[in-house]
Amino acid sequence: MADTMRQQARVPVPQQQRRAIDEGAPPLISYVLPVYNEVAGIKRFHEELTAATATRAEFDYEFVYVNDGSSDGSLGVLKDVAKNDPRVRVMDFARNFGHQIAITAGLDHASGDAVIVMDTDLQDPPRVSLDLIDAWLDGAEIVSARRRTRRDTPFKRATAHTYYRVLRRCAEVDIPVDTGDFRLLDRRAAEELRGFRERSRFIRGMVASMGFEQREVLFDRDERVAGETKYPMRKMLRLAADGVTSFSTVPLKLITRIGFITLVLAMLGIVYAVALRLFFPAITVSGWTMLMVAMLFLGGLQMLSLGVIGSYVGRIYHEVQQRPLYIVRNVISHDED
Repeated sequence: MADTMRQQARVPVPQQQRRAIDEGAPPLISYVLPVYNEVAGIKRFHEELTAATATRAEFDYEFVYVNDGSSDGSLGVLKDVAKNDPRVRVMDFARNFGHQIAITAGLDHASGDAVIVMDTDLQDPPRVSLDLIDAWLDGAEIVSARRRTRRDTPFKRATAHTYYRVLRRCAEVDIPVDTGDFRLLDRRAAEELRGFRERSRFIRGMVASMGFEQREVLFDRDERVAGETKYPMRKMLRLAADGVTSFSTVPLKLITRIGFITLVLAMLGIVYAVALRLFFPAITVSGWTMLMVAMLFLGGLQMLSLGVIGSYVGRIYHEVQQRPLYIVRNVISHDED
C-alpha cells in the first residue's frame, strides 16, 4: 500500500483511471481543499461549502481535503466530516509538505470535469466558487478569483500589492495581480497542470504559463474565521522567492548590470586616485578610507551575487534528486470504519 502511494506521489494519476465523461451524467465538480492546523474552522467551512453547492443541484460534487501534516486535531475533524458525507475524501500526508504541494496532491487525485482550488479558512467564500462555475459554463477553461478588497493588516495589503506588481513586471509570463490559488480549472487544464512536477512550486505562475481561455472573477476577501494565518512572513518570503526564481531570470540579469555599473565606478575611482597622485601629491593621503569603502562595497556585492546564483543552483539541486513531491499515509473516505 505504501509503495503504491509513493508511486502516485511521483506522477499524476493516469487519465484512464479518472472519471469517464458520461453524456447522460451531470458534470462533476471537484473541490481541492488543503488543510493545515484548521481544527477550529473546518466544520463551519464544510457546512458553508455544502450549503453553497446545494443551491446548484444540477452538478455532482466531490470534496478532496488534503491534511498537510496537521498537528492540532484537524485529521480527527476531517475523519468525522468524511464519515458523514460520502462525497468527501481525505488525503492524509505523512508529514507537512507545504501548501503548494498539498494543492498538487489534491489535483492529482481529483477526478472532476472541473476542479476548484480554495483554502479552508473561509477567507475565500464558498459562494464565490459558484461564480467560477458560471464563468466555466460560459466557456472559460481557467477562472481565477481576483481579490477586489481584502481584510488584512495595512502592512499585509501594502506588501502583497507591491509584490504582485513587481512579480508581474519581472516574470516572463503574465501572472495576474491580486490573485492567489483560489481558481477553477477545466478538466483539460487540470490534466496539463498535473504534468508540472517541479519541487519548488508556484502554482499561480504555472497556471498563468499554460495559456488556455482564462478569465477573472472579482470578489471581496473575508477575514479569517478562526486560528492564525499559515503564511507568516518567513513562508511568504519563501513563496515570493519561488515565484521570482521560477518564472524570471531578472535577478541573474540584474547581477550582470550591477557588475557593469560597479566596473564603471571602479574605473572612475582609479582615474581619481591616479590624478590625485600625479597632480596633487601634497594633499594625497594614505587612501585607507577609499580602500576600505571599495573593499566593503565590492565584497557585499559579490556576496549578494553569490546568494542569487545560489538560489538558482539550489533549485537545480532539489530537482535532480527526483524525490517524490509528497507521501500519502492514508486516504480516508465515507466507506472506511
